[in-house]
Amino acid sequence: VQLMESGGGLVQTGGSLRLSCAVSGDIDRINDMGWYRQAPGKQREMVAYVDSTERPKYADSAKGRFTISVDNASNMISLQMNNLRSEDTATYYCAVGEVGTPDEMDYWGKGTLVTVSS
Repeated sequence: VQLMESGGGLVQTGGSLRLSCAVSGDIDRINDMGWYRQAPGKQREMVAYVDSTERPKYADSAKGRFTISVDNASNMISLQMNNLRSEDTATYYCAVGEVGTPDEMDYWGKGTLVTVSS
Protein backbone atom coordinates (compact mmCIF):
# COMPACT_ATOMS: atom_id res chain seq x y z
CA VAL A 1 0.00 0.00 0.00
CA GLN A 2 1.35 3.41 -0.97
CA LEU A 3 0.14 6.81 0.15
CA MET A 4 1.04 10.21 -1.23
CA GLU A 5 -0.06 13.47 0.35
CA SER A 6 -0.46 16.80 -1.39
CA GLY A 7 -1.91 20.21 -0.68
CA GLY A 8 0.34 21.52 2.04
CA GLY A 9 1.79 25.01 1.96
CA LEU A 10 1.92 28.41 3.58
CA VAL A 11 -1.32 30.04 4.70
CA GLN A 12 -2.23 32.96 6.92
CA THR A 13 -4.03 32.62 10.21
CA GLY A 14 -7.73 32.15 9.56
CA GLY A 15 -7.18 30.73 6.11
CA SER A 16 -8.02 27.31 4.70
CA LEU A 17 -6.19 24.42 3.10
CA ARG A 18 -7.32 21.12 1.68
CA LEU A 19 -4.96 18.18 1.97
CA SER A 20 -5.34 15.16 -0.26
CA CYS A 21 -3.94 11.66 -0.01
CA ALA A 22 -3.86 9.23 -2.91
CA VAL A 23 -3.96 5.60 -1.83
CA SER A 24 -2.79 2.82 -4.12
CA GLY A 25 -1.83 -0.84 -3.97
CA ASP A 26 -3.54 -3.70 -2.18
CA ILE A 27 -6.22 -1.81 -0.34
CA ASP A 28 -8.79 -4.57 0.11
CA ARG A 29 -7.83 -5.13 3.74
CA ILE A 30 -7.84 -1.45 4.66
CA ASN A 31 -10.43 -0.71 7.33
CA ASP A 32 -9.50 2.69 8.65
CA MET A 33 -7.95 5.91 7.48
CA GLY A 34 -6.72 9.03 9.14
CA TRP A 35 -4.72 12.20 9.20
CA TYR A 36 -1.99 12.81 11.74
CA ARG A 37 0.43 15.63 12.33
CA GLN A 38 3.76 16.26 13.99
CA ALA A 39 4.94 19.70 14.95
CA PRO A 40 8.63 20.40 15.60
CA GLY A 41 9.65 19.10 18.99
CA LYS A 42 6.31 17.40 19.60
CA GLN A 43 4.94 13.90 19.32
CA ARG A 44 2.81 12.85 16.42
CA GLU A 45 -0.90 13.17 17.11
CA MET A 46 -4.10 12.04 15.49
CA VAL A 47 -6.04 14.87 13.84
CA ALA A 48 -8.92 13.08 12.13
CA TYR A 49 -9.80 9.42 11.75
CA VAL A 50 -12.53 7.35 10.14
CA ASP A 51 -13.11 3.60 10.26
CA SER A 52 -15.43 1.19 8.47
CA THR A 53 -18.39 2.60 10.39
CA GLU A 54 -17.66 5.93 8.67
CA ARG A 55 -18.03 7.77 11.94
CA PRO A 56 -15.22 10.32 12.03
CA LYS A 57 -13.24 11.10 15.13
CA TYR A 58 -11.39 14.35 15.60
CA ALA A 59 -8.83 15.71 17.97
CA ASP A 60 -10.38 18.33 20.23
CA SER A 61 -8.25 20.97 18.53
CA ALA A 62 -9.69 20.01 15.14
CA LYS A 63 -13.38 19.75 15.99
CA GLY A 64 -15.48 22.29 14.16
CA ARG A 65 -12.60 23.33 11.90
CA PHE A 66 -11.36 20.18 10.14
CA THR A 67 -13.31 17.65 8.09
CA ILE A 68 -12.07 14.29 6.88
CA SER A 69 -13.61 12.75 3.80
CA VAL A 70 -13.04 9.58 1.81
CA ASP A 71 -13.74 9.05 -1.88
CA ASN A 72 -13.75 5.28 -2.37
CA ALA A 73 -14.16 5.59 -6.13
CA SER A 74 -10.89 7.43 -6.52
CA ASN A 75 -9.11 6.06 -3.42
CA MET A 76 -8.58 9.53 -2.03
CA ILE A 77 -8.59 10.73 1.56
CA SER A 78 -8.99 14.45 2.10
CA LEU A 79 -8.71 16.82 5.02
CA GLN A 80 -10.41 20.18 4.74
CA MET A 81 -8.90 22.59 7.24
CA ASN A 82 -10.60 25.90 7.96
CA ASN A 83 -9.85 28.77 10.32
CA LEU A 84 -6.25 27.70 10.61
CA ARG A 85 -4.20 28.75 13.60
CA SER A 86 -0.47 29.08 14.11
CA GLU A 87 -0.54 25.99 16.33
CA ASP A 88 -1.73 23.96 13.33
CA THR A 89 1.72 24.32 11.81
CA ALA A 90 3.08 20.81 11.38
CA THR A 91 3.88 18.07 8.93
CA TYR A 92 0.66 16.25 8.14
CA TYR A 93 0.61 12.55 7.36
CA CYS A 94 -2.14 10.37 6.02
CA ALA A 95 -2.28 6.79 7.20
CA VAL A 96 -4.38 3.70 6.66
CA GLY A 97 -4.74 0.55 8.68
CA GLU A 98 -6.12 -2.97 8.75
CA VAL A 99 -6.75 -3.37 12.46
CA GLY A 100 -9.34 -0.67 12.97
CA THR A 101 -7.87 1.51 15.70
CA PRO A 102 -6.28 4.94 15.30
CA ASP A 103 -3.25 3.87 17.33
CA GLU A 104 -2.34 0.99 15.03
CA MET A 105 -2.11 2.33 11.51
CA ASP A 106 -0.12 0.16 9.16
CA TYR A 107 0.85 2.38 6.23
CA TRP A 108 1.99 5.99 6.17
CA GLY A 109 2.66 8.67 3.63
CA LYS A 110 5.79 10.81 3.68
CA GLY A 111 3.95 13.89 4.85
CA THR A 112 3.15 17.36 3.63
CA LEU A 113 4.15 20.52 5.46
CA VAL A 114 1.55 23.04 6.57
CA THR A 115 2.77 26.40 7.81
CA VAL A 116 0.33 28.90 9.28
CA SER A 117 1.69 32.41 9.61
CA SER A 118 0.24 35.11 11.83
